[in-house]
Amino acid sequence: MQAIVDCNSFYCSCERLFQPQLQHRPVIVLSNNDGCIVSRTDEAKQLGISMAVPYFQAKDLIEKNGVTTFSSNYHLYGDLSWRVMETLRTMLPEGCVEVYSVDESFIDLAHIEPNALQSFTVSLKNIIEQWTGISVSIGVAPTKALSKVANRLAKKNKQVTGCVLILNTDKKITQALQKTPIADVWGIGYQYAKKLSAYGINTAYDLTLRTENWAHQELGGVVGARLFRELKGF
Repeated sequence: MQAIVDCNSFYCSCERLFQPQLQHRPVIVLSNNDGCIVSRTDEAKQLGISMAVPYFQAKDLIEKNGVTTFSSNYHLYGDLSWRVMETLRTMLPEGCVEVYSVDESFIDLAHIEPNALQSFTVSLKNIIEQWTGISVSIGVAPTKALSKVANRLAKKNKQVTGCVLILNTDKKITQALQKTPIADVWGIGYQYAKKLSAYGINTAYDLTLRTENWAHQELGGVVGARLFRELKGF
């Protein structure tokens, strides 16, 4: 099984670590020169503050709701990212950790028995948070693309999932794919989402009803075929 460990609202979580009074309050972080919003807490999202919009466009909403705003501090974020990744390396065998971005890492869980996946991932999540102070979500599935699907749903339904979701049966995978808009599939950008919608493909599940040859032809050749196979679970 593959998993992805994803830091929740990472830049905001880093800032909250040193100002714990901001827990459960809306926080945003701005890009270089305070141009655009690059990180939001769940509380800020609930206010309707969108990602990547220029600060001036959301300024009235931010000020009206007392949203705490930070300029980005990439040295801090890089240091805390290193701590999270080192924690993973400490907890897993050599070669099982693949850093994907500053706040995401794929991990290979082939060495974990199927019936121990839930307890292991929950324990891993708790240890990361205890050692680093950064909250994370973990999605587990047979492939990387499906683990991204699982992670998205784990974060979307935190109260139900506890930020950990394992897709380990065909039924669970199908239900997760049906709940995943095609635009939210890993590797599907705006243009491909628009193109696929014209074909009546609106969810990840819709895409899996096509064929690998069709995906190869319509989704960029080898890359599209590989994504199709991963969504099918192999």
